[in-house]
Amino acid sequence: MPDTVSVSFAKHGAAPKGVLLALADDSLALGKETLKVLKPIKSTFERALDADRFRGAMGAALDLIAPSGLNVPRVLVLGVGKAGELKSQDFVRLGGLVAGRIPASAREATLIVDLPSGAVGAKAAAEIALGVRLRAYSFDRYKTKKKDNEGEASALSLTLLVADPAAAERAWAVEGAIADGVILARDLVNEPPNVLDPPEFARRAEALAEVGVAVEVLDDAALSEIGMRALLGVGQGSIKESRVVVMRWNGGAEGEAPVAFIGKGVTFDTGGISIKPAAGMEDMKGDMGGAACVTGLMHALAARKAKVNAVGVIGLVENMPDGAAQRPGDIVTSLSGQTIEIINTDAEGRLVLADVLWYAKERFQPRFMVDLATLTGAILVALGTVHAGLFANDDELAQRIAAAGEATGETVWRMPLGAAYDKLIDSKFADMKNTGGRNGGSITAAQFLQRFVDKTAWAHLDVAGTAMASPSSDINKSWGSGWGVRLLNQLVADHYEG
Repeated sequence: MPDTVSVSFAKHGAAPKGVLLALADDSLALGKETLKVLKPIKSTFERALDADRFRGAMGAALDLIAPSGLNVPRVLVLGVGKAGELKSQDFVRLGGLVAGRIPASAREATLIVDLPSGAVGAKAAAEIALGVRLRAYSFDRYKTKKKDNEGEASALSLTLLVADPAAAERAWAVEGAIADGVILARDLVNEPPNVLDPPEFARRAEALAEVGVAVEVLDDAALSEIGMRALLGVGQGSIKESRVVVMRWNGGAEGEAPVAFIGKGVTFDTGGISIKPAAGMEDMKGDMGGAACVTGLMHALAARKAKVNAVGVIGLVENMPDGAAQRPGDIVTSLSGQTIEIINTDAEGRLVLADVLWYAKERFQPRFMVDLATLTGAILVALGTVHAGLFANDDELAQRIAAAGEATGETVWRMPLGAAYDKLIDSKFADMKNTGGRNGGSITAAQFLQRFVDKTAWAHLDVAGTAMASPSSDINKSWGSGWGVRLLNQLVADHYEG
């Protein structure tokens, strides 16, 4: 699959260009528009069905090379399974499967968006295009040489033949904005930490002004004046200054309280004085996956002109072991005025979020806050890389997030909160300590965060298993997944716009 792709739409009947792709369901039926195009090779197609034992299952493919009777180099028929049961995320996955079947050497391809069960709507066609874009993504900007089978970077022009191209283009304006947001988040997670330090991350977030996001960057001096001592304590061992970035999209009614998204952005995490083992530490460049998601989400909301007032606030630090680094046993005073005993300097993300959550709550008085963080290894033990951990103080918000996860395939699993867990982070010397020990580690981390949200509706997503190094899928072959952009965009679209 070429590593870049441009998408366009044309009306059924237009002459196909390049590789021709068609869809078949598990009854081996083809849509009427597909039958028209494949009519010159009907007998060849039928013989190939029998010879290949093609049954139309989702992801199966029938490949015809240079078929006599059609002026195309290749025909690929892809199975969709039970066509009448396809949901939104199935069309996105189908787009990924389409992209995965297009040869790397192809420069042009045409997909007939047509099923025997009836016309495929404009939104579904755009969702297929979204899957194509996401599957085509690769991060190889630092490779100076390509393997023999990779060749030179190439671009693919993909045309989708649909019933109503204008409607499909309008739907694609939305889905394409979401794709751009996911890709931005992936880029940020994949960047090496010597390139993407806190100041550079902040500069990249400032680029969102191009799509209408108002961006404000708070530097070390401003953060010190505000009183974000918990956040600054994490970064004080690094030669790189810390940053907090506030991103605002005002697409809703004037004066309406915004929805707020908070991201942990530790651009590299050594663990500080409580240093991590060397093995696998390179993965800690992805410890800013929550901040990457929030940045990508704000891009998506603005680019698609979402009818909502939204705020994204990200705390950007680098956690390094230095003579100036904070120590186990230190006590810091957070922006809220609550004091925190540092037990383990590797439990740093919650210190960053504590100040940023309080800041967002006090300044913006949002309708709700959702924070995302690659917060604990404990969530990997509990849920692996399939679900993100969901913690919430509001049942309605939790249910809505879970539903959005099911709709997009970015699934969550709700975890408990409670007084017995909260007691585990009480400190003998301060108001709280920053870790409650090994057992229930993801829960006590969430209990810590809950102390900084008061009565604001709030949800915490622990994305340590999903934002980076998660298993590849039909729509993602990247180390950095961009997880959460589609989920939270769906949440906003379903419940908080207009």
